[in-house]
Amino acid sequence: MAEIFVNKVAESGIITLDPKNFLFEGEVKVFDLKDHLFMGLILKEKDFRAAVKAFDWSIYKDAQVAVYCSADAIIPVWAYMLVVTYLQPVASEIYMGQPTDFVNRLTQQNIDSIDVNAYNDQRVVLKGCGDTPIPDFMYFELTNKLLPVVKSIMYGEPCSTVPVYKKAMVKNNIPAAE
Repeated sequence: MAEIFVNKVAESGIITLDPKNFLFEGEVKVFDLKDHLFMGLILKEKDFRAAVKAFDWSIYKDAQVAVYCSADAIIPVWAYMLVVTYLQPVASEIYMGQPTDFVNRLTQQNIDSIDVNAYNDQRVVLKGCGDTPIPDFMYFELTNKLLPVVKSIMYGEPCSTVPVYKKAMVKNNIPAAE
C-alpha cells in the first residue's frame, strides 16, 4: 500500500508574509544642493537664488524627490525652504534628507497601510529568505504592527521558523514571548 504524504506546512494555517511586498519600488529623484554651491562648498545667496530660479524644475514633475546636500557645507535653513517653493508645485512628494531615508519613509507608509484585521488571531511567518535584501527596520516595524492582533509571529520559512512571539496568558500586563 502506498504511503500518503501530508503537507503539514500547508495544513498548519500559517500565513507567510513577505516583507518584499512592502518595499517602496518607485524611483526617488535627488536634488543635491551641492550642485548649486560656489565651488561645491559655499552658499552665496545671490548666486544660489539665481541658480535655483534658472533651474529646470520640470524634471521633477510628479516625482518623489529627496533634497539634501552631499557636500560637507553649512546650509542655512532658508536655502532648503527656497528649494521647497520650486519643488512643491511640480513634485508629488518631497523630503529633506538622504534618498535612502526617504525610501525607508515610503516603505514605512506601505507598512502602516496594512489592514491588521486580516491577521487577527493568525499564525504569521515573516519571510526571511529571498533574493531581495530586506532592511532590518522592516522586520522590526512589521512585528510592531502585527503584534497586537496575531496569535504568533515567526521568522524564516514555514518549514523552518524561529519563534519570535506567541500570545499566551498575560501576567502583569506583560505578554509571554517565546
